[in-house]
Amino acid sequence: MKFLVSGGAGFLGSHLVDALKGHDVTVVDDFSTSKYFSPPEGVQVVRQRAEEFQTSEKFDVVAHLAARPSPEDYMEHPVDTALSNSLGTYRMLEVARKSDAVFFYTSTSEVYGKASVVPTPEDYWGYVNPVGVRSCYDESKRFSEALVMAYYRQYGLDVRVHRPFNVYGPRLREDGTYGRVVSRFVFQALRGEPLTVFGDGTQTRAFLYVDDWVDAALRTIRVDEAKGQVLNVGSDVEVRILDLAKKVIELTGSRSDVKFLPPRQDDPPRRAADCSRAKRLLGWEPKTPLEEGLRRTVDWFRGVTK
Repeated sequence: MKFLVSGGAGFLGSHLVDALKGHDVTVVDDFSTSKYFSPPEGVQVVRQRAEEFQTSEKFDVVAHLAARPSPEDYMEHPVDTALSNSLGTYRMLEVARKSDAVFFYTSTSEVYGKASVVPTPEDYWGYVNPVGVRSCYDESKRFSEALVMAYYRQYGLDVRVHRPFNVYGPRLREDGTYGRVVSRFVFQALRGEPLTVFGDGTQTRAFLYVDDWVDAALRTIRVDEAKGQVLNVGSDVEVRILDLAKKVIELTGSRSDVKFLPPRQDDPPRRAADCSRAKRLLGWEPKTPLEEGLRRTVDWFRGVTK
């Protein structure tokens, strides 16, 4: 099959591209947030922003993953973030429409905001600040979902939407404003630096190892029942961020301590996924225990930080 993958040089995108070995794959990415991408043999790379990309080439599947998902990064680049999740989505939808392709979109659990129902099902509509510092990301992702479903209803485009919950693993960028909690903690612990926790660390997240996300993505693309569906992809096991920090210190054998920073504005206090829809439609559920996934992630980071 012929795949177009926007954001294919990023964390999720690079793992998806690896899983598409044997297919004809084109990656569109401006490399503004990528760090650990090595194009597999035969993969065509177009170095361009998704919102600028246009082509007359036809594809069987268009996967739109291009985004700035790290809070510090998207708050530093709010305009670029909003455009990637609006105009970028439109450009990729148009390629899919003209190709009569399957359109696979990775949204985010951020669309739920400060959820009052945890674990959160897909029919919870969300509670977000539409003009807050996170709105450039969460509201533009919500707009993307609305636009994707508009293409489904108006043009009959075959669309499938993922809402990933805190996916982690090898290649998750750890540095500067790009670092997210797992990769940042692992990197800090391996260097013997304090692990930086925003707020008091009692906020929870439910983590999903990247191999489990790839499995869900491939099933979503292939399974006919996923057409027109929005699917949570994550875990329902809540972990306090402070407990995550302690577990990373334990697994790395580090002597690091924990440094508390001011809480992030509009940061959801709890997050976990109700994935019963994905289990029913895809026959999917996460398989990698958190400790095992963290061990694999630590081992990978040991190799790249020597």
